[in-house]
Amino acid sequence: MAKSKYEYVKKFERNDSLLPNTWLVIRVDGRGFHKFSDKHGFVKPNDQKALELMNKCAENVMNDFHDIVLAYGQSDEYSFVLKKECSLYDRRETKIVSTTVSLFTSNYVFNWNKYFPDKELLYPPSFDGRVVQYPDDNNLRDYLSWRQTDCHINNLYNTCFWALVHSGKTETEAENVLRGTVSSEKNELLYSQFNINYNKLPEMYRKGSVIIRQEAEINTINQKGIDVTRKKNIVTVSHEDIIRDEFWKKNNSKLGLKF
Repeated sequence: MAKSKYEYVKKFERNDSLLPNTWLVIRVDGRGFHKFSDKHGFVKPNDQKALELMNKCAENVMNDFHDIVLAYGQSDEYSFVLKKECSLYDRRETKIVSTTVSLFTSNYVFNWNKYFPDKELLYPPSFDGRVVQYPDDNNLRDYLSWRQTDCHINNLYNTCFWALVHSGKTETEAENVLRGTVSSEKNELLYSQFNINYNKLPEMYRKGSVIIRQEAEINTINQKGIDVTRKKNIVTVSHEDIIRDEFWKKNNSKLGLKF
């Protein structure tokens, strides 16, 4: 590019390179999604199609950015984990965050009709994003455990809250019933009053969604017209416990973790 006398303005740009050799976690959060879900008539407490749309957006982000080794989502948020040695955009914070958020948001709009074919998108959704650096593998695991614990706590509360509202109570009355209750009391309320066994609700609601790459055999036809079976890493969504050891023992080497 030809130089000009105006190039000096580049000196005002801030160096926002992230620390090397640290896990990068980008969290994408829905902005004003309580209003958005109300306006678009999402099923309460969980709208399966809305959650599947979030998963689809996250899958597409992972397919675009191969430095992402794991993603975890619940409600209107998704966390993307980039490997320690990631050199994406020279680890520039603003570039990584803005691109991830814009890609996620554009996918949400682009795929809306596939999940809600009979529901018009009344106004564009909005997401914000941030990045956090974790130097240690245990820090990263604790972060993901925190998000899944948050999923459980919020979903248990919301399941009770909306069961009470659907039964005829006002939202204020439902809040008063649940104020100060612990998990065991909420479980008892669901079972005794609504015959709902919380542990039998869909795992996506209770545990959120985990996305990693799994090796799979893919059948393709080569240039000679011969069927060929190849192994390929496929982005895969599951709904499993990422707090206990089993998940990490199974995926440690794949994710580049040491426990």
